[in-house]
Amino acid sequence: MAGGAVRILGATKRIRGRTVLDDVTVELPRGGVYGFSGANGSGKTMLFRAVSGLIHLTSGYVEVFGQRLGRDVDFPPSMGLAFDSTGFWGECTGRQNLELLASIRRVAGAEEIERALLRVGLDPQDTRPFSAYSLGMGQRLLIAQAVMESPDLLILDEPTNTLDVDGIDLVLKLVCEERARGATVLVSCHNMPELEALCDRRYLMAEGRLVGEVGDGI
Repeated sequence: MAGGAVRILGATKRIRGRTVLDDVTVELPRGGVYGFSGANGSGKTMLFRAVSGLIHLTSGYVEVFGQRLGRDVDFPPSMGLAFDSTGFWGECTGRQNLELLASIRRVAGAEEIERALLRVGLDPQDTRPFSAYSLGMGQRLLIAQAVMESPDLLILDEPTNTLDVDGIDLVLKLVCEERARGATVLVSCHNMPELEALCDRRYLMAEGRLVGEVGDGI
């Protein structure tokens, strides 16, 4: 895990007078799996949005692979995100949704899309529209779109939500495979012991602050 993947220094975000990120500082080496735990509203998702460039910080900064967000780049150039599945097109099949998303950067082709679907247990030939998907199927498709371009940085926010036991096993396998490939993985893993066990480091968040590293007196 030589070299730095993500460097966060003094990351603070205030929204309508409320502090949702409070002076978060942490550095994550390349090629590891880093878990973030904490109750709902603790700041995990907001921190992930800051690392992905989806929000602008009130103060502090984030660097990803040596590039400062908001100064050198707007978004990490090689990144896969799994936040929620509300952005998919309801009238399109799962495969068509991935094809539309892949057309933006033209990194993933038909072979990569099919492989991503198979990795999460979805049938590439399924003709049902996304609107007919169950919550678990939607979550699987969300993870498929996050990995289809083989990103250097993979951010998974509560990836096991709505998944059954088989789906959870697929996520655990996928995280192991992505680490073996050399990707840096950030994952929120509150109350998920199997996922927590895969993490090279795990951090606890509360009230927008990074309390510390789990196992280091926590």
